[in-house]
Amino acid sequence: MTTDADADGEFPARAEFLAGDRPDDVALFLADSYVSDDRLTEFGERVAGGTLIVVDGERGRSAFQAATGTGAMQFAKSAMDHEGIVNADLAGGTCPETPGDDADHEVQFVFAFTEEQNEDVGGIYAEGDVVHAYAQCSCGVAYSDRWNPSDADADIDTGLADGE
Repeated sequence: MTTDADADGEFPARAEFLAGDRPDDVALFLADSYVSDDRLTEFGERVAGGTLIVVDGERGRSAFQAATGTGAMQFAKSAMDHEGIVNADLAGGTCPETPGDDADHEVQFVFAFTEEQNEDVGGIYAEGDVVHAYAQCSCGVAYSDRWNPSDADADIDTGLADGE
């Protein structure tokens, strides 16, 4: 894998992915608390709390399995049972078990892909491209979210101070 940084050291891949412009790619967010490997930044973008990687689908699914020990589509299927909120920047979320629960709820990892607009399917698919995102919470719950990029108020600021 190689980095997707441009000449200025910026990572346009995340913005392009979140805009629905990279339907053949997947995005992976790996929290620092889940994976502590400084080499990850060689392959993705350092964001607050972890590293976000955008790569072609096949390599992304392989990388996801290597990092989590779980198949990406198997994980996505299990996460569909619980609807939660995955942040539009893919670097966090809100576990559906959070209300009234004293457990710690931190996103450990996120797997996401985009699906191109499909008017025949209807619903949000007719409105435009759809981002599908699946998150694993530290409490053990896997959950999912989906949205149209045009509807998301995606703040893709890294949350890091300059130079970090």
